[in-house]
Amino acid sequence: MSATIPLFPLGTVLMPGAALPLHIFEPRYRQLTVDLITGVVPDKEFGVVAVREGHSPDRSGTDGMHRVGCTAVLLDARRLPDGRYDVVTRGGRRFRLLDADRDSRSYMCGTVEFLPDRTPTGGTDPRLVTMLERAARAAHRSYCGTAWRTGDWSEPGEDTPTAELAHLLAEDCLLPLTDRQDLLEQTDPVQRLREVRRLLARERGLLDRLRAVPAPHGTFTDEHSAN
Repeated sequence: MSATIPLFPLGTVLMPGAALPLHIFEPRYRQLTVDLITGVVPDKEFGVVAVREGHSPDRSGTDGMHRVGCTAVLLDARRLPDGRYDVVTRGGRRFRLLDADRDSRSYMCGTVEFLPDRTPTGGTDPRLVTMLERAARAAHRSYCGTAWRTGDWSEPGEDTPTAELAHLLAEDCLLPLTDRQDLLEQTDPVQRLREVRRLLARERGLLDRLRAVPAPHGTFTDEHSAN
């Protein structure tokens, strides 16, 4: 099954369940915000796709974007006096971008197919899943305890479903875009836990060796703006 949704290319990877604030100032994305608010766009949902390094979607089209993205659901929008918007969104469903349309509306739209997780053949031993969840959570605590001040991060609740856990653990950590994209594209939730534990342990080791802590998103660039 395919669907057509608005597209919002960004220099970041949105994970399912993760919060994404946006400062909207370019006219085409102001129009997208209005269409989301007024119901022109169904379910207040649009697609976020990461831009490939060195590319621009306006110049490169779909070649300038990763093909797997995540929908963002509009939760709140505040219109500023000059017509800009501050909006709050949350990651929803993963999708694969099949084609892009830049002519129908002022903003880009895309034909997509949604990507649910797959069930491993033969099932998975629950004891293995529990072990991987504990290991991934431990790696997350270790990383965040080194990188952030108290209160800058929180641990997902114990009732977090296995399918959602890796995405939420990764959201607190400043992983390279390529690693975040790989996690987004992984459709085996057990393998995703293995990967996020490995990545967090690697990043914690780098912090220890470099004796440095990461700068929060947006410290040096307005990366969550529509430009």
